[in-house]
Amino acid sequence: MTNFQAIVLGVLQGAGEFLPISSSAHLAIAPRLFGWEYQGLAYDVMLHLGTLLAVLIYFARDWLKIFRDAITAPRSPEGRMLWLLALASVPAGAAGLLLNDYAETVFRDPLWIAFNLVFFSFVIYAADRKPAQALDESAFSPRHALLIGLAQCVALMPGASRSGMTIMAALFLGYTRSASARLSFLLSTPVILGAGLLEARKITPDQLNAAFAWGLAASFLAGLAFIWLLMAWMKRRTLAPFLAYRVALGAAIFFYFK
Repeated sequence: MTNFQAIVLGVLQGAGEFLPISSSAHLAIAPRLFGWEYQGLAYDVMLHLGTLLAVLIYFARDWLKIFRDAITAPRSPEGRMLWLLALASVPAGAAGLLLNDYAETVFRDPLWIAFNLVFFSFVIYAADRKPAQALDESAFSPRHALLIGLAQCVALMPGASRSGMTIMAALFLGYTRSASARLSFLLSTPVILGAGLLEARKITPDQLNAAFAWGLAASFLAGLAFIWLLMAWMKRRTLAPFLAYRVALGAAIFFYFK
């Protein structure tokens, strides 16, 4: 893999992790489309570490408050947040362990990815159009944590989108767009960390090269940029442009690979 290829994949990861367009779909399709050697799911997951660093830095003050309040004020909204995020991560962790083989094979079929991109666009659209979304993060409860966590499991299928599924679930539960985005981004931290630790053992020494470093740097910088973009976007606008892109991409993949 060249440095250029790694940078392209890193940017796709940084954008797709936080925009509801599915980073895993882009990482699976791009090498096939451009004729590049596919590095494997473990490599894709390790690129996620760049976006993990991005979300940790962007929400550094939030995380410090969450950890501090979890100890000093465990009954406060931020004090409960740490334990609720851990609870919401349990379904995805279990699903990842049980369905890992499918995630590396069946789920990465281009036609399956195309279907997921299109189908879940309409599901996310329905959530995005739901009226009377007024809840903020203080309403986050064990029930909501489990429901959003279960929705996150669907993102094991490339094309569904982890951010798309978690934002969708939060919107259906009545959270505002900005609160839905923040919960989605905070929830990405334990999930990406867990997946990275699980897949790190599959990375071969020859993959830890300059190109990999460029990919990590690109995913980190793109991740920071697109977190900022979506947080600002969700305060004023709907997800419609991203959903239109998903549908167009899914249709293009279908006709290209059928």
